[in-house]
Amino acid sequence: MLLTNSYPFEEDTDVLVEEEIEEDIGTGEESFLIVYNDDHNTFDWVIKCFMDILKHTEQQSEQLALIIHTKGKATVKTAPKSKLRPPREALVDRGLSAVIE
Repeated sequence: MLLTNSYPFEEDTDVLVEEEIEEDIGTGEESFLIVYNDDHNTFDWVIKCFMDILKHTEQQSEQLALIIHTKGKATVKTAPKSKLRPPREALVDRGLSAVIE
């Protein structure tokens, strides 16, 4: 099959795809993994998740859980977006409310 530029919008489509890929990969700039407070996870569960997934110490995990409880949210890790995706997914899989900003 021979592909031609018979459609005038093909070049624009190619540019959009490249921009989407570049945005998805990120520029390596620091992003923030934020966990929000909820009404169904216990302190012990949140602390365990932070220790298992984020490799935080027990003391760090306890402090973050307390901040989340009192302030409603906390940044639990800072790194490039590509490095935060796996831990965010793991936290969400365990029932925590986590986003990357």
